[in-house]
Amino acid sequence: MAPNQSSISFTAAQIAEQLQGEVFGDSSVRLTGLAPVDCARVGDLTFAEKEAYFAAAEQSLATAVLVTTARPLSKKVLIRVPNARIAVARVLPLFFPPEKHPQGIHPSAVIDPSAQIGPMAHVGPNCVVGAGVRLGARSVLMGGNQIGHDCQISDDVCLHPNVVIYANSQIGQRVTIHAGTVIGSDGFGYVLDEGRHRKMLQVGNVIIHDDVEIGANAAIDRGALGSTVIGQGTKIDNLVHIAHNVAVGRNCIIMGQAGFAGSTHLGDYCVVASQSGIAGHLKLGNQATVGAKSGVMRDVPDGGTVLGIPAAPDKQAKRQMIAVTQLPELIRRVRELEKQVEQLNARSA
Repeated sequence: MAPNQSSISFTAAQIAEQLQGEVFGDSSVRLTGLAPVDCARVGDLTFAEKEAYFAAAEQSLATAVLVTTARPLSKKVLIRVPNARIAVARVLPLFFPPEKHPQGIHPSAVIDPSAQIGPMAHVGPNCVVGAGVRLGARSVLMGGNQIGHDCQISDDVCLHPNVVIYANSQIGQRVTIHAGTVIGSDGFGYVLDEGRHRKMLQVGNVIIHDDVEIGANAAIDRGALGSTVIGQGTKIDNLVHIAHNVAVGRNCIIMGQAGFAGSTHLGDYCVVASQSGIAGHLKLGNQATVGAKSGVMRDVPDGGTVLGIPAAPDKQAKRQMIAVTQLPELIRRVRELEKQVEQLNARSA
């Protein structure tokens, strides 16, 4: 079976019904997969989210095309939808439904007697579930997971292999955490005491609200005294570090290798691009955007966009970047002017 094809098929009419779209052409044709135009096969559904992509979709082997405008003269079956990219996100689970995990506890798992395992939950091999843990209905521990004492994990949570959840963490419904991520590790807190770095105990916890997804090998530290909080609907990429007492708002997007120092607060719908660093005790307003590889040292207002190191408002930062590219020519011109001044001084001496 091709990578983009599934064992499930749907008619174009069924797909259109799911997407609230309209079919142009044979609505009874069966579709067996979803693929981009460059590797689509006969039976595949593909998409052309812009007019510029439509010609490529026409020339592909795909049987049907998701489009945002009707093209009745097309030789393909068309399914017109309001937004082709959103339609792709909605139709993919139809062809590739999530993996099902059977209810039950693997014989190699170690479950404290006081832990409560919800109905239809799956606890995979070599998991350790501590005292007082509550694992919600239909939640999945794939394998090698360590759940510290008194953690509260709600319904329909999926922890991929080797995710570690430290004690007292709280995880909401429909949360997915990918392999190797650590939730609730100690925050980086030390005080200099008589010439030595004395550890400041980190006794808070982590609270992750509903519908959050966290990528692989991320680290979210527990609060020093209170909580580190991840807001509902936020999506966090691989290799992100979130320090103690950071509060992330709702529906934020945080891209790979970003790092947040302690006690920074993000509003709702913030976007933080890859490899950015955010200093501690800052506030990023609602819908703030941080460009890639930025070093944020000051608060960012609602709707603000910052770039660069140190980060500056985007228009200012772009002017600075353009100016830097002009420096070699500017230096050359200054040297020429210096020579001319020297020559004039020599003549007048």
